[in-house]
Amino acid sequence: MIKKGDFYGFHRVLNETGVLPQGAKKLNNDFSIKYDNEYLIEVEKLNIDAASFKQIKESVNSDKEAMKTKIMQIVEEKGKMQNPVTGSGGVLIGTITYVGENIKTPQFKIGDKIVTLVSLSLTPLKLDEITDIDLTKDRVFVKGTAVLFESGIASVIDPNLPESLSMALLDVAGAPAQTKRLVKKDQDLVVLGTGKSGLLVIAQAKKQIGNGKIIAIDLFDTNKDFLLKNNYVDHFVVANAKKPVEVYNKIKELLPELADLVINTANVPDTEMASIMPVKDEGIVYLFNMASNFQKAALGAEGVAKDITIIVGNGYAKGHAKTTYDLIKSDDILKDFFMNRYN
Repeated sequence: MIKKGDFYGFHRVLNETGVLPQGAKKLNNDFSIKYDNEYLIEVEKLNIDAASFKQIKESVNSDKEAMKTKIMQIVEEKGKMQNPVTGSGGVLIGTITYVGENIKTPQFKIGDKIVTLVSLSLTPLKLDEITDIDLTKDRVFVKGTAVLFESGIASVIDPNLPESLSMALLDVAGAPAQTKRLVKKDQDLVVLGTGKSGLLVIAQAKKQIGNGKIIAIDLFDTNKDFLLKNNYVDHFVVANAKKPVEVYNKIKELLPELADLVINTANVPDTEMASIMPVKDEGIVYLFNMASNFQKAALGAEGVAKDITIIVGNGYAKGHAKTTYDLIKSDDILKDFFMNRYN
């Protein structure tokens, strides 16, 4: 049976009216009913958002079988992979198996292998089985089916890169793309978190910051040698982003006038003030961290009398897939690092 669908996917929302799929409590993942403006995807892998994956992993002490059970329960209850604690999702990789006849400008054809660029938190999903979980790469190997709405975005896998690397990169493609917009020549930048998105932010910023300084902050020094040895950053600060005074004091030693821009890519909550304290008046804070709380950030900035612009991370930016692919292809050192770490 094929029905007429809504551009934004309202037709997949269950038991609620006037709610978008992202905010819906549950989506219809009965794919025996097809809609004329959807793509159906045979799903192979989920790349779960870092904050969500960390929360699930820690809640069951890294027990794979317990993680499988928890993820299956979430999808069963919600019809999508949206962590009820963090609210975030991730992306998926799979093959197009159906193209609705009324999609106005089809992006894909049957047989295309794609990475979705919209969150799993709004993607109708049904899992038949979880075959494995990679605890180090936030990756879940599955057998299942998903929908991409007509309004959704995705990218065909780049044939010149391993698909697992493409998946890892495109999961956070908004971070380097927004960095490209925000970083100005000769500014000073502080980046909280040096995981996957943090590394891409730093690499993109390095290309355009001129004589400005880049300071990386992380609780762990895992990537310290890589970043300093290859001159991606001027300083690497080991500090706890949940302790804003500690972060502020360390940054003020290095940047007495504070930073023009702070980008938060940490994957833990309660790091809002560590982003706000190190930025100068009329500076910018970009909260790409999906565990960030806008209320805490807004009230916190008010509380310390910071006249700043706070930008909440948007995973989408026009051309973000191309920006990310171009970045990794233009930087052999970064590409080799990601190949070894995330492939």
